[in-house]
Amino acid sequence: MDAKISPGRSISVTGRTLLLTLSAILVCLMAALDVAAGRLPWQAASLTLPFALSAAGVGALGYAAVPQLRAWKAGQVIREDGPQAHLKKAGTPTMGGIFVVPVGVAIALLLSGFHPTVLAVAGLTLAYGFIGWLDDWQILRRKSNKGISPRTKLALQVGFGGLFCLWAFSHSFPGITTVLLPFGLALPLGALFWLVSWFVLVAESNATNLTDGLDGLAGGTGAIALLGLAALVAPAHPELAVFCAAMGGSYLGFLVHNHNPARVFMGDTGSLALGGALAAAAIVSQSLFGLLILSGIFLVETLSVIAQVGYYKATKDENGIGKRLFKMAPLHHHLELTGWSETQVVGRFYLIGVLLVLVCLSLFQG
Repeated sequence: MDAKISPGRSISVTGRTLLLTLSAILVCLMAALDVAAGRLPWQAASLTLPFALSAAGVGALGYAAVPQLRAWKAGQVIREDGPQAHLKKAGTPTMGGIFVVPVGVAIALLLSGFHPTVLAVAGLTLAYGFIGWLDDWQILRRKSNKGISPRTKLALQVGFGGLFCLWAFSHSFPGITTVLLPFGLALPLGALFWLVSWFVLVAESNATNLTDGLDGLAGGTGAIALLGLAALVAPAHPELAVFCAAMGGSYLGFLVHNHNPARVFMGDTGSLALGGALAAAAIVSQSLFGLLILSGIFLVETLSVIAQVGYYKATKDENGIGKRLFKMAPLHHHLELTGWSETQVVGRFYLIGVLLVLVCLSLFQG
């Protein structure tokens, strides 16, 4: 059975059950959106086709890639100060993003006919994936949790983000400096848009990176957010919708191997690329406010870390020891330490992610 009743009468759901449930919800959502838009699910401009191809491609490729990562001894080094229950995960292959990101990008490019906008957004996604790969590689090489320095990582994120913003500026997309708001409203930002976009690229990629701490958490919530963004931008930017659907399918396909108990982790390679893909697509489609709603989980996870660090520093005593707001940050670790199981945290975050998609679509398309 995939679910069992514990002595406390709470229902414990397995990672496989979460994967099957999430897959069914997202497939139905994509098909419903295609039907509502008058598209056939198997057409290249549909959302269902790139989503399904990427999910199947990554799911199948993982059966060859995961053993290869294990053969390369690409085992995860677990933080000693993290939840003790996670120590048993030491040695699980990481850097799974190397087979997740390329599949989604390739299918998006093919089905969009190598649209110039998709080429640029895909380039930013691959660039952020490269930053993550550098970090993962250094962690594996040094056999510690310290990859490239935070300063180097930030500099690379800022650098690639700046190049993307320059590309967007040079192509002078109509109205790109205006952020679309719910109920048909808009917020013109003018030159400030470029600073905001630059910040969002860096912040979103770090937020998805922070969320990648439980089996299936970042992959599932990332797939939900990407498909929500695909639905949001489809009417005005069908080529970006294809990109988001393909990337969303890739991260869902990754859950075949990453659901609890995980056989592989995505690493920074996958998590930084995830945030980059979301931010880049939102920037070009004027959907930064929509992204804010869709990324609610990533935002809360990031704020929990900021609050934890800030409160600790503000309450330091004469011995330099401060107090903590949470048992551990990010928030998913705090919930674990309060007694929630991994699958409970992940399942409830999935539910919140789906609700955020419905709220976002109702605000912009209702």
